[in-house]
Amino acid sequence: MTKTLSLQAPAIFRGPLSALPATLEWVGGADGVLRILDQTQLPLRIEIRDCRTVEDTWEAIRMLRVRGAPAIGVAAAYGLCLGTRPFRAVPADAFLAKVREVGAYLRTCRPTAVNLAWALQRVTEAAEQCTRTGGNTWEAMLLAAHALAVEDAETCRLIGEAGAHLVPEGGGVLTHCNAGALATVAYGTALALLYIAHQRGLRFHVFVDETRPLLQGARLTAFELTTAGLDVTLLCDGAAASLLQSGRVQLVVVGADRIAANGDTANKIGTYGVALAARRHDIPFYVAAPLSTFDRALASGAGIPIEERGADEIRRVLDQPVAPPTVQCYNPAFDVTPAELITGIVTQRGIATPVTAEQIARLFR
Repeated sequence: MTKTLSLQAPAIFRGPLSALPATLEWVGGADGVLRILDQTQLPLRIEIRDCRTVEDTWEAIRMLRVRGAPAIGVAAAYGLCLGTRPFRAVPADAFLAKVREVGAYLRTCRPTAVNLAWALQRVTEAAEQCTRTGGNTWEAMLLAAHALAVEDAETCRLIGEAGAHLVPEGGGVLTHCNAGALATVAYGTALALLYIAHQRGLRFHVFVDETRPLLQGARLTAFELTTAGLDVTLLCDGAAASLLQSGRVQLVVVGADRIAANGDTANKIGTYGVALAARRHDIPFYVAAPLSTFDRALASGAGIPIEERGADEIRRVLDQPVAPPTVQCYNPAFDVTPAELITGIVTQRGIATPVTAEQIARLFR
């Protein structure tokens, strides 16, 4: 008798934010949908959206309804399944051509985070392998997407375990943007260190940059940390250097959207300035990221594509005009922090320190 594989998404323990709706999850089996927590509505409203097509998924990623490098990778994997589901009955070669076509479309929604392309490649390889060995290719893709979701949650937990000892007992930690449970399937990357340290009983204070222009720190990081019961202070981006000068911070930890082979790291705009201030005041500056965020094909950060977003993200705040409607704007979504400013990179396989190409290569061995 042939055993039928379940296409239902496996249950995932989501750690400190289990009381909130999942950041993203597949609901249902073969005819299921990608359900996301719409982060553009937080913290004022908890709003759930169902992505039923690849176009829905592309829009959700592009418009930051789901965001954070690991989360958009998993979302794109499910989006690839949604986009190819109507073509399950076509011949194998035609189906694989459709897989590649839909994957290329999804790659256009956010260019900087390498996790997106990495996740799409993983699901595409599952389709190619199943085609060679026989079986239901589309079901193999959905199972591969489920596996990515489970892997992301476990990877983030391991990142937290690897770096929790860096959190200063009784001290202060500064973070920029949102690299928490809302940016992943569970736990987060940079915030995973804080959640694990908090679970171990450490007492510390977290300072959160607001993160202009879209306020991911104010809207998302402050929201999830307070929800999880941590001690939090929100500050304007422009106050970060002064805070580091004050001696109230003993650790800076941020996430990443792409890391080059030498350790140069792309993260939310403003990260580079925080790293410079941390170096000036001898404060350890750590990046936390899964190995999937490394782009070892890039020798340095000079090759990382930097997404530029629309001018109205600066001209308007929470949909209210704050600048002349015709003023020109410079709105890069990310900047690149050179490896020499980074004390260490925390991954699921340990910490690369000092941050060099050799130390990074060691993680992959």
